[in-house]
Amino acid sequence: MLTDISSESVSAILPLYITGFLGLSTIAFGVLDGMYQGVSAVVRIAGGYASDRIDQPKWVAFVGYTLAAVARVGLLFWTGFAALTAVITADRLGKGIRTAPRDALITATSDPARLAASFGVHRMLDNIGAAVGPLLAFLILLIVPDGFHIVFIASLAFATIGVLVLGLIVPNVRTRRAQADAGEPRRRVDWRSVVRGRMRRVLAAAGVLGLVTIGDGFVYLVLQARSDFAAQWFPLLYVGTNLAFLAFAVPLGRLADRVGRARVFVWGHAGLLAAYVVAVLPMADLAATLLCLVFLGAFYAATDGVLAALTAQLATPETRGTAIASAQTVVAVTRFASAAGFGLLWYAAGREPAMIIAAVVLAVAIPLVAILLRPLLRAESRSGQAAG
Repeated sequence: MLTDISSESVSAILPLYITGFLGLSTIAFGVLDGMYQGVSAVVRIAGGYASDRIDQPKWVAFVGYTLAAVARVGLLFWTGFAALTAVITADRLGKGIRTAPRDALITATSDPARLAASFGVHRMLDNIGAAVGPLLAFLILLIVPDGFHIVFIASLAFATIGVLVLGLIVPNVRTRRAQADAGEPRRRVDWRSVVRGRMRRVLAAAGVLGLVTIGDGFVYLVLQARSDFAAQWFPLLYVGTNLAFLAFAVPLGRLADRVGRARVFVWGHAGLLAAYVVAVLPMADLAATLLCLVFLGAFYAATDGVLAALTAQLATPETRGTAIASAQTVVAVTRFASAAGFGLLWYAAGREPAMIIAAVVLAVAIPLVAILLRPLLRAESRSGQAAG
């Protein structure tokens, strides 16, 4: 939560800071924004692998959180394009390093029967930060119109507190403590065990669905084009989605623990499909905007933490971090490709036709992925019947 307050307060003002305050071009912003979204994917598997290899998930995560916090210092002193590139790269590398070890730590400290609910709590706190961060930046700039450096100082303060909480309070729960205590040698992570069997199906499903998931920004731009409400409150649309995510995260995590994580992950994409459809339906602008935010929040609540819980459930303790990182990397890479492809489709076909095409493709992909994950869905059904 603390780290997300820090990062989202910066990302909310970055477009205005780069193009308005610094006077850089929109092309420069496009390059920096692409790096902000994609750099973390490069090192996610490395972070998960390091966590599994040395069996120190807390301290690998600590390195990632610390690197991101140190990058905030650069924002206070450097303003050129090259300097901002270095700062953003360091920040996103930190995010990539910490994500899988942090999720492995959550898994190791959770009741296996309530794993998706635990990830739901994490995502809930994450989205409190994602909502508070932009609001904090908004209030600072409202009081001090050119107070970008005040935002950066506040961001650094929250990031530093987050690092201290992790380093001083969070326990380092190791997945192979018993093995170490017995004097057994540390084994290398078996990559083949990460991508075999049902895990291979989960990675394929995450990739297929990632390819038909366009960025939230495109949905918001469609709403902005049709709605005076959305245009006026555009900066707060991200906050609205995060608030909906916050409301749904724990209930849908508990539902996933009860009825099956694969099932909730697949059919949670119906929320994304609903957002696509509502964005182009001829209905009241205010209603369309609010419904889109609710559906997007429900989609993220049903898929983000649930996918991490599903991969952790299928992985061995020795490969848990690597497995979670592999799924996250597949999602990040395919969504990056999807965003680029949808941008071209928008340019070629137009705004609403492109959204309709995306909705049709997603509507076809959801049942196909359900067929791909049929062994997991059947196993979850049998488990639910046995529990009943």
